[in-house]
Amino acid sequence: MIRGNESVPKASQSMSQDYYELLGVRRDASAEEIKKAYRRLARTLHPDVNPDPDTHERFKEVTRAYEVLSDPKKREVYDLGGDPMASGAGQGAGFGPGFSFTDIMDAFFGSSGTRGPRPRTRRGQDALLRLPVDLAEAVFGAVKEIQVDTAVVCQSCQGGGAAPGTSPTTCTVCEGRGEVNSVQRSFLGQVMTTRPCPRCQGFGTIIPNPCPECAGEGRVLSRRTLAVKIPAGVDDGTRIQLSGQGEVGPGGGPAGDLYVEIQVEPHEVWSRHGNDLHCTVKLPMTAAALGTTITLDTLDEDSVEVEAKPGTQSGHELVLTGRGVPHLSGGSRRGDLVVHVVVETPTRLDHAQRELLTELARLRGEEKASGQVTSERRGGVFSRIRDAFNG
Repeated sequence: MIRGNESVPKASQSMSQDYYELLGVRRDASAEEIKKAYRRLARTLHPDVNPDPDTHERFKEVTRAYEVLSDPKKREVYDLGGDPMASGAGQGAGFGPGFSFTDIMDAFFGSSGTRGPRPRTRRGQDALLRLPVDLAEAVFGAVKEIQVDTAVVCQSCQGGGAAPGTSPTTCTVCEGRGEVNSVQRSFLGQVMTTRPCPRCQGFGTIIPNPCPECAGEGRVLSRRTLAVKIPAGVDDGTRIQLSGQGEVGPGGGPAGDLYVEIQVEPHEVWSRHGNDLHCTVKLPMTAAALGTTITLDTLDEDSVEVEAKPGTQSGHELVLTGRGVPHLSGGSRRGDLVVHVVVETPTRLDHAQRELLTELARLRGEEKASGQVTSERRGGVFSRIRDAFNG
């Protein structure tokens, strides 16, 4: 019996409110539309987000509406004008009977995916292997064999994990769901949380007789030999992807990818800068003054002759176009060969050599030469043109 100043219980009040209107959905809304609408409202009305008492009450009303409309049986009773809370369905869960705390978590963090047992079969991890190559192999490409120690499908159980002649059985704790529920009381009512089954680790099945070869893992470690094609023009640190050549996943799942990282070994003569190959040639002072021809052994396994003109200075660069590294993108384009000249000044002279150099200095008027101080900065364009004509 209700006395004059007593308020109507909130459960009775909610029966006079339209649950569809509370959630902001049509009466023919699908279960997914109802769930999305509740998530949207829960993000702003939850007490942890908005501590206002009025908002707290509205959150409980919205939660009650979702509890009813998300349950097909309760929704049917509600649509027929009955009291869905009197049906007794779904007692002992959530914020009121039948509501799971997992839905609240989904509202804030998004759904974690399809609930239920997780599959034993999963994709394997990617693998990384570093492969040393010499400079010629990096420049012109090569095919090299590598040995890889990775997980492969167990041939005894074919990835199933169970011993031959046996099969997995349904977990008796979670009854194949892969999840177990626990109920706790809170200020909002009974809260039901869901976690993976501790007996089957969330798989929903138990392997009573694991395969003796792989211990139920569905994969074993094995050494394989693979041929790796190294494209022309690769540089140090370049990674080559071999799809499906990584390790096989648990339960015989699909293999990951294998990445081969190129490590270019230093060359005794040539060094690489971009697509150009560089080397340094030391010339005697006399050869630089008189001019000479330099013979170079290239990575193409041939020899080329480079002319150093008379008066070649130390630091001068001699360039052979199109004899460098091919472009990795393909085509016939190649970089250049760049020869850096270093002119060597003799440090030890015998008597005859000294006399000859002294005579040369006299002939050139350089007996008392003390050097000429110049600026690194040149003049304007006319000065540079004048210097070019004067050599």
